[in-house]
Amino acid sequence: MSAVAAEEAAIRQQIGKVIEGLRTKDLDVLREPYAPDVVSFDVEPPLQHVGIDAKLANWARVFEVFEKVDYELRDLTLTIGGDVAFGYAFGRLSGTMKNGVATTGMWVRVTYGLRRIDGIWRIVHDQVSVPFDILSGTGVTDLEP
Repeated sequence: MSAVAAEEAAIRQQIGKVIEGLRTKDLDVLREPYAPDVVSFDVEPPLQHVGIDAKLANWARVFEVFEKVDYELRDLTLTIGGDVAFGYAFGRLSGTMKNGVATTGMWVRVTYGLRRIDGIWRIVHDQVSVPFDILSGTGVTDLEP
């Protein structure tokens, strides 16, 4: 395996931990891939969530609503340069809510910024967004990749 392929595999493994942590509703697993000072621009207010505790609190709110959680990531594309990398993909959170209602969720755009810290790739920034319809002033949540 080439050095670039090994780095990409390591990054994909870290992002895979996010998916695993969501599916198992395990905040300890979710903590692993993020840097302690992660800055997240998520779809929920406020405009930014700063630090791992804020990021995990955001995921904990998901677990308060969902009995069963699934997360799908499509078309993850990575660019790696030295000790920094970025990636982008389409993601969809779905599952069964605690009230018994199943939801297929919505597709969002996800961007990751990563940095190799002490030899381990960590997510230092993520951004989740939906397209915006400028005429209606609302997010468009029914698109699919």
